[in-house]
Amino acid sequence: MLKVVEVLAESEKSWEDAANQAIANASRSVHGIKSIYIKDFEAKVEDNRITKYRINAKITFQLD
Repeated sequence: MLKVVEVLAESEKSWEDAANQAIANASRSVHGIKSIYIKDFEAKVEDNRITKYRINAKITFQLD
């Protein structure tokens, strides 16, 4: 059986790094992560530059 949780994550580097951070943080509480679905991308802008890359994602994992 699989379960899905929705998470928010951000990075100062990239959206890919934000996704990796989402997986790393989720893996502290759940095991058997199977996939990540990036639902939304967002960026915070200051002084005409992107300062934060944000994602809203769904992480699927295997129940024990």
